[in-house]
Amino acid sequence: MQASNVLNYDYSVAKCFTYATILFGIVGMLIGVIIAYQMAYPELNYFAGEYGTYSRLRPLHTSGVIFGFLLSGIFATWYYVGQRVLKVSIAESKFLMSVGRVHFWLYLVVILMAVVSLFMGISTSKEYAELEWPLDIGVVLLWVLWGISIFGLIGIRREKTLYVSIWYYIATFLGVAMLYLFNNMEVPTYFVSGMGKWYHSVSMYAGTNDAMVQWWYGHNAVAFVFTVPIVAMIYYFLPKESAQPIFSYKLSILSFWGLMFVYLWAGGHHLLYSTVPDWVQTMGSIFSIILILPSWGSAINMLLTMKGEWGQLKENPLIKFMVLASTFYMLSTLEGPIQAIKSVNALAHFTDWIPGHVHDGTLGWVGFMTMAALYHMTPRMFKKELFSKKLMESQFWLQTTGIVMYFSSMWIAGITQGMMWRASDQYGNLEYSFMDTVSVLIPYYTLRATGGLFYLIGFLLFAYNMYKTITSGKAILSEPQNSSPMQA
Repeated sequence: MQASNVLNYDYSVAKCFTYATILFGIVGMLIGVIIAYQMAYPELNYFAGEYGTYSRLRPLHTSGVIFGFLLSGIFATWYYVGQRVLKVSIAESKFLMSVGRVHFWLYLVVILMAVVSLFMGISTSKEYAELEWPLDIGVVLLWVLWGISIFGLIGIRREKTLYVSIWYYIATFLGVAMLYLFNNMEVPTYFVSGMGKWYHSVSMYAGTNDAMVQWWYGHNAVAFVFTVPIVAMIYYFLPKESAQPIFSYKLSILSFWGLMFVYLWAGGHHLLYSTVPDWVQTMGSIFSIILILPSWGSAINMLLTMKGEWGQLKENPLIKFMVLASTFYMLSTLEGPIQAIKSVNALAHFTDWIPGHVHDGTLGWVGFMTMAALYHMTPRMFKKELFSKKLMESQFWLQTTGIVMYFSSMWIAGITQGMMWRASDQYGNLEYSFMDTVSVLIPYYTLRATGGLFYLIGFLLFAYNMYKTITSGKAILSEPQNSSPMQA
């Protein structure tokens, strides 16, 4: 390729993953709202027989949002950011171009088969790892293809210095590969014993060992899917959108290695007061507290990048999304370590405070940053102005309201649960029955579901804005250098 064509990036694969992000976001969040209302109104469990129950839909919601919406967003941003930061077009290599296309189509097939199998009730029953072994093989293959794309593009790059975002994408690939392989080691029962369905399997681990491996995986899936690639996104998109350099590049590297070394040891906090060794529980608690340092290092670095430029919050909704995402990251990464303290966990564990913590991170940090990234990418990929700034503002405030309703209701519900479970009368008997604790939470469940509905409506506004931008947005003659052009 001639030097004059170096900057003609190929966004075909990034566009495909962008469409997938929007599609799986709608599906995953819609199911989430349905099961949230099922918690408040149990009769909704029977709207579609066994296929409409909470137990059948909940794995679809978590997998749809994590491995559908979020993973598509990660792949979309990689195929966009990777080319631009490394100063090379994927189209310069027919091999890498083919790998990218096969990566997308294999991913789409695996995700659709996962939806069908989970909807049918075919599951390993392991949190965030419900897929049976045939689909696990598909996941491994598509992950290898992504790795080839990452290291292949790095291998033909023109920019010799690897920007910090690339470090985070590499860590995502390596971390998830290690976690997924070890946690999903399973034995196909039919081929070993001749009994059961051909696709059924049992974990290679048992009892306490299975629990420790599962939550080593479960917690670090949050690290290497919910955290590391989202940090990669914001370190690219916030400076690009704001025209501000990162406040401290050294701090970004320090936080990177802090996350890599500390996060992997914190999974034991999911198993406090269980049968795992006490030293594992204590280690999980201690490393969870230490985890505040690299997490806040990243978040503060992001916020200080806007130092002296806070006026952009008034003019640019994308900056607003990214700054609030960073703020939610700070809150979530403080709340998690607090919950990992043994005395706090004694109250919080198994209560609704835990999903409250999970969702203020996923809805605020992950959701806002992913949508902001796609908003930034779209004018540059499709050469169109964003359709409506007013829609973006409405989406922002609607979703922010929804997030606050969600996590505040779950905080109150969780602490109420914990206190009622522990309450005893003068004779040492439990003061409340289990049903007492369930019935008192119904108003909070209704509030949580309504907050989720607000967030879903906001996401539909996002999808509509993206659709109108792509199909009828005003054409732009030259690529914007910083702030994304948008119609009023």
